[in-house]
Amino acid sequence: MEKRTITAVVLSLVILLGWSFLQQKFFPQKPAPSKKAPVEAAAPVPAGPSPAPAPAALPETTAGAASDVVVETDLYKAVFSTGGAVIRSWELKTYKDSKKMPVVLLKAPGVIPPLGMLFEGEDRGMPLKLIYETSAGKLVLSENNKRGELVFTYSSGGMFIRKKFVFYNDDFRTDISIETANTPPYLLPVGTDFGVFDKQQSEHKGPVVLADTDRKEFDEKLKEKIYFTGNTRWIAQEDKYFTAALIPVDQIDGAVVWKEDASAEIALDVKQQKQDFIFYAGPKEYDRLKRLNRGLEHIIDFGWFAFIAMPLFWVLKFFYEYLGNYGWAIILVTIAVRVPFIPILNKSQQSMKKLQKVQPLMNEIKEKYKKDPQRMQKEMMELYKKHKVNPVGGCLPMLLQIPVFIALYNVLGKAIELRGAPFAFWITDLAVKDPYYVLPITMGATMVLQQKMTPSTMDPAQAKIMMFMPVIFTFMFLSFPSGLVLYWLVNNVLGIAQQYYINKKA
Repeated sequence: MEKRTITAVVLSLVILLGWSFLQQKFFPQKPAPSKKAPVEAAAPVPAGPSPAPAPAALPETTAGAASDVVVETDLYKAVFSTGGAVIRSWELKTYKDSKKMPVVLLKAPGVIPPLGMLFEGEDRGMPLKLIYETSAGKLVLSENNKRGELVFTYSSGGMFIRKKFVFYNDDFRTDISIETANTPPYLLPVGTDFGVFDKQQSEHKGPVVLADTDRKEFDEKLKEKIYFTGNTRWIAQEDKYFTAALIPVDQIDGAVVWKEDASAEIALDVKQQKQDFIFYAGPKEYDRLKRLNRGLEHIIDFGWFAFIAMPLFWVLKFFYEYLGNYGWAIILVTIAVRVPFIPILNKSQQSMKKLQKVQPLMNEIKEKYKKDPQRMQKEMMELYKKHKVNPVGGCLPMLLQIPVFIALYNVLGKAIELRGAPFAFWITDLAVKDPYYVLPITMGATMVLQQKMTPSTMDPAQAKIMMFMPVIFTFMFLSFPSGLVLYWLVNNVLGIAQQYYINKKA
């Protein structure tokens, strides 16, 4: 019985620790079949009256070479082009990449730059050839100038397009209003060249959409164009810590995702002549996303046990508000998480001590009835009952802690708040591995000590096998973020203290 129990617990832990790394590589999420058969965009003309022509008073846009328009706030620097009124780059000032350079979220490669309108049935590069007039050549916001507008206008041959952008100095949000006349419906993409994703990370990178209440992820393995129907609440490109999202203010019932070269693109299918959007290009900070009141906070995926992860996340931030250090906040969260399990763990450890005492009697029964499994099982049950021993008592606490562990694992592994957050001494970033491997090696040592202190009924062969577990876990944790290793180390230390108390009391 114990052999099966230990095997189950060990396998559960190994699966849990490796799952988030394996699922993206070997089990990528496949998009569900669309209700609408995927077809290439044709050139349908909207039914009903033709759109009203542009006002006659508007002058024709003068053709010329495209030029850059820079928008700069305290949080980011964005470069637009008058060629297509698109984003050429979007650089975050307050976040650095692995080379200590500002994070560049968006760039404009190929024929599909961010926010470049794609007309149905037209040459895909044609919208980029439209040279817009702009209301300003540069826009700089500050504490004294917190809000600014930039308007791009195109008018030629009866076709009229106006893109209005409203920027805020203290927010990553941009309000967009697009008005058109005498144009076909269009697709509005987020852009394909996105993010600062580390290829070693297993988290999703690529398009994601929230249609009604259904969240779907896609990546470069997408094989067909997929259309969505129903209320498209938002579309986005994401990596582990950042996102660029496009949110329709009024309901839009269509979005499309398709393969573009080596990347996957996603766009809104816009049929209205006037449509307002919220554009967000920045960090996946839950509070910022929540304030948009558009459900974009759901782009932060804490996994199966999100209902447990969110309270843990709030507690982590609560401790940080008072301590100013996420390392110490993790330590306090680890203690707070373990406290409710102390009574259960005590009973479990007491049960293991009792089981260890009756081990000689168990061995006698096994030897005596080794040719009669049914009689052996009956005698074992009588022995457990007589000595009030629960053979699975040591497994139960671990199983109860699994949902909490998964939830905290996801919080510590995905919360951008830990990115670049220092702890102490050489740990200058809790979101990356310990550069000197001190934490994982210490964690492995605590696992060895805990094993030696814990009562066991295993035979010598099983005990030797179990002694390899600290080695396996240590190697697994070498590449884990320091915040995760810190959590596991503190949890082990608390377990050692509790086991010492039980052993001394026994």
